[in-house]
Amino acid sequence: MSRRILIVEDEAPIREMLSFVMEQHGYQAVEANDFDAAVSKIAEPYPDMVLLDWMLPGGSGLQLAKKIKSDDFTRNIPIIMLTARG
Repeated sequence: MSRRILIVEDEAPIREMLSFVMEQHGYQAVEANDFDAAVSKIAEPYPDMVLLDWMLPGGSGLQLAKKIKSDDFTRNIPIIMLTARG
């Protein structure tokens, strides 16, 4: 079974590129384009890792990271924060 990676990014070209690269390396990519979609997709089956944009519609990536880390069931999921800003 492939590892499941949740990609949370509001910009479609970036999200699609990340999904493509992850799938080429054997991962199952699950996409969310805003805060609320990410919250619903973090539920079971839990992802093995989250690639998380810093700024999202509906809430910040930092807020979502805090939510993930405050839950007993999801706190051990690794999170990599991303930003398109330099």
